[in-house]
Amino acid sequence: MHIRRWICLALAPAAAGLGGWYWMSGSSDEGEYRYETRVADRGRIVAKVTATGTLSALVTVQVGSQVSGRLAEILVDFNAEVRKGQVLARIDPRFYEAALEQARANVTAAEGQARRAQAQAEQAQRAHERNLELAKRKLLSAASLELSQASSRSAQAEVKVAGGLLAQARAALTQASVNLGYTTIVSPINGVVISRSVDVGQTVAASLQAPTLFTIAEDLGRMQVNTSVAEADIGKLKPAMTAEFYVDAYPGERFQGTVRQIRHAPQVVQNVVTYDAVIDVTNPDLKLRPGMTANVTFVYAERENAVRVPSVATRLRPPEAWLAKYGTGPELGQSGRAPNGSGTARESGTAVAGLKPERGDSPLAPRDARTIWVLRESKPVAVPIRIGINDGAFTEIVEGNLAEGEAVITDVSGGPAEDTRGRMPRLF
Repeated sequence: MHIRRWICLALAPAAAGLGGWYWMSGSSDEGEYRYETRVADRGRIVAKVTATGTLSALVTVQVGSQVSGRLAEILVDFNAEVRKGQVLARIDPRFYEAALEQARANVTAAEGQARRAQAQAEQAQRAHERNLELAKRKLLSAASLELSQASSRSAQAEVKVAGGLLAQARAALTQASVNLGYTTIVSPINGVVISRSVDVGQTVAASLQAPTLFTIAEDLGRMQVNTSVAEADIGKLKPAMTAEFYVDAYPGERFQGTVRQIRHAPQVVQNVVTYDAVIDVTNPDLKLRPGMTANVTFVYAERENAVRVPSVATRLRPPEAWLAKYGTGPELGQSGRAPNGSGTARESGTAVAGLKPERGDSPLAPRDARTIWVLRESKPVAVPIRIGINDGAFTEIVEGNLAEGEAVITDVSGGPAEDTRGRMPRLF
């Protein structure tokens, strides 16, 4: 007897749990549905595209060095305002001054060689002319005349060689002078130094590419935001569109900008395609700084007094038992009663806003067509609609048999036993 009592006590919670599960899942096919509803109303809908971007100056110049050497002097620092042509730094010029002096000496030597070659050419030409006179008098052999002619031509060639060497020496002199000038680093624009990458005494090597010494922003009062917009949203943006953004440094402040350019070049990161939308921004107070992350919102559509329903209502997917019981509703443009006789359809084809169908009584375009469920006389009725813009929370109704103030179903629970089949029993 005691063993049986303990077995009964042990099985009692399980039996109670199974009974509760059976009761919750419905013991008959006549279980009733419980609805969550929201009222269709009028209000403002703002359709937006969001993206993130990076702030930068309109013109940013990286100032480098075209010659190698040790930095002997740095005359500017971060945030320094500079003018075009202002000296920023100097590289130790002694090596380049010596190269310049050597180039000048080479030019002098080349000029001397050119003069000597010219004198030798003139002497050879006069000797050849005398030999011509002797040859006419039959006082000089033909072989000697040919030899003097060759000597004259060789001397003239030496003049050209000396001239070429002189030109090379002058070019080397110009190059040495230019290299010496490059030891003085100057600003190419008016602006603000936003980056300095070197210190005094550091050696820069420009053998392969010019190292960056300073980064100068031309005008921080005018900036731009380069945003990465998803390919699904890029078609909603247009040049001259207004954009609003905020930065983490000033979370409570909103900044305004204008879309200047939507670039065609795709940016692919981990198989995600985005496009760069460039936004022009004014920065009179210099609050915005290069490199800040901007959280941008583009408003591409707006309705002030739209008939709207919660967006979740347009995504409601009733179970098969629901559709078998209440039907799928009439096509847009049809009037009369719903297929199951539950609820009366309003006058065909328009929402209460006075909107008219774009194509008369034709069915809804598949892309914009939706079906929502409305409680009429305590029964759900399927209502075909055509949607407009949405802001995530609300969706605009531009066509359909829906009146302002009607109860739109957003969620459903309960129902016959077959709708809850597959649930695990709760044993506690």
